[in-house]
Amino acid sequence: MSSTPGRPASYGAPSRSAAEIRRDIDVQRQQLGSSVEELRGKVTELTDWRRQVREHKQELIYAAAAVGFVVGGLAMLRRRRR
Repeated sequence: MSSTPGRPASYGAPSRSAAEIRRDIDVQRQQLGSSVEELRGKVTELTDWRRQVREHKQELIYAAAAVGFVVGGLAMLRRRRR
């Protein structure tokens, strides 16, 4: 790679000015800020247990019934052993 007088050899992408680099950094910061806000919203949504219960009420009823049958069955087996 050749270098221009007073400048070191450039590796990788063509040389960019300091202003271009600063602009790119600012764009990256804005994108990162947007991504963090989006992620925060998703985390809030997923950890809202009341909303999860509303959205999965039928599955929770089935699970509760299954647990009830298992607990009842275990209780009956314990009584028989005595």
